[in-house]
Amino acid sequence: MQELQNRILAEGKNLGGGILKVDGLINHQVDPELMDHCGAELAAFFANSGATRILTAEISGIAPALMTAKHMKLPVVYARKTRPVTMPHTVYLTVAPSHTKGNMVELIVSPEYLQSNEKVLIIDDFLASGATIQALVRLAQAAGAEVIGVGTLIEKTFEGGRESLAYLNVPVHALVHISSLDDGKIEFSD
Repeated sequence: MQELQNRILAEGKNLGGGILKVDGLINHQVDPELMDHCGAELAAFFANSGATRILTAEISGIAPALMTAKHMKLPVVYARKTRPVTMPHTVYLTVAPSHTKGNMVELIVSPEYLQSNEKVLIIDDFLASGATIQALVRLAQAAGAEVIGVGTLIEKTFEGGRESLAYLNVPVHALVHISSLDDGKIEFSD
């Protein structure tokens, strides 16, 4: 998606160590028009997937998931990192490494909002190593739901996330592909 690629080039920052800062677009400040366009692109790709629910991770996945859901007319469930008092005691819980925080984080979903008859489309901001998406897959599987696809805004192809998801045998779609963050550059591939 050229619009997203252009914005990453104009406003993104390569912080080294494989970290791409896109806080002004996606992660801290969100551009709703850009997210709407990204959501429309992801929704068009997954239009015939049979999805009944979108699943994402708190917090950066919420904007692209919400906009994709808007265009697909589906509900969004996001895995929380802390359990609020309003959530039941029995939950679906897994852990995943946080690339930007440098530690493990819990991801929690209430069984009220993720059930066995669901066909789940996972939408997130990044596909890097695939660890967060695999954690979301584990949550869906714990509920007995079927994962039918994975969509992301940005894929860092050099981190092997797509390959780590091959066992799912579902479509994996990213709007932009970054092939390298070496030497302070941001390089894209088709």
